[in-house]
Amino acid sequence: MTLPYGSLSTPGVFRSVFPAFDVLPLVFDSPHSGQDQPADFGTVASKEDLAWTADSYVDDLFAAVPATGATLIAATFPRAYIDLNRAPDDIDPDLLTEPWPEPLQPTRKTRMGAGLIWRYCRGTDTPLYDRKLSVDEVRGRIESYWRPYHEHLAGTLGALHRRFGFVYHVNCHSMRSVGIANPQEPPRARPDIALGNRHGSTCDGHLVGWLETAFQARGYAVAVNDPFPGAYLVDVHGRPDQGRFSVQIEINRSLYMNEETRLPHAGYGPLQHDLAQVAAELADCVRDRLGADP
Repeated sequence: MTLPYGSLSTPGVFRSVFPAFDVLPLVFDSPHSGQDQPADFGTVASKEDLAWTADSYVDDLFAAVPATGATLIAATFPRAYIDLNRAPDDIDPDLLTEPWPEPLQPTRKTRMGAGLIWRYCRGTDTPLYDRKLSVDEVRGRIESYWRPYHEHLAGTLGALHRRFGFVYHVNCHSMRSVGIANPQEPPRARPDIALGNRHGSTCDGHLVGWLETAFQARGYAVAVNDPFPGAYLVDVHGRPDQGRFSVQIEINRSLYMNEETRLPHAGYGPLQHDLAQVAAELADCVRDRLGADP
């Protein structure tokens, strides 16, 4: 893959914005901010209920990333249609009209209704479908949406890694301000920023520590690997021993929007400004590393 300048998109699937010059081995991706519904979605959920599944505005919050020299990739379809942060075999067999022809590996998230194909919008009380899905239907979503996004992200990371010898991947999400980590525990307030590297397996502590310090310096409460240690995207792309570093960032939604109405509030601009500053400073760190490497 040869990296272009400017922008690149596959309509309905993803868009990429590359820096106009001075491209760096630094990629941000927002896999859950898309809300353009595919024609074959067939959901019975309302647009308002469906919005609860999205990491609303995350792609826009990081819109300044390309100006720093980094690349920004964002999905444009809904997370509930097919979730890019799940493995392709993380499927609930009870959602299907017939048996899946290969072995499936449903996870705890699938059992909660939020696997590769989501079943519910809000907990377990708002169904997405009044029907079951065929194997061909799910395969079509994998081949037309899940796979192109992953191939593009992998191709971008791979091209940068080949060119520079290392690459940083920042996987961007948002989270509810209060959540349940364990059904046996009461809901608890979440930090402003949650960083995840799957307990050290997807990137070293240096990158996570740098991000933690950068956010804390701006007054944000930060947690590491709690409540989210990172999921499929950082797991599949993070290979620190090969110079591939992946970290997940979760942003508390109450910082920038009303969680009930899903509309931005006065905190949106300041948060967007802070994220632009953190991205710019991280880009400078990448430049320093490039200058230090022989």
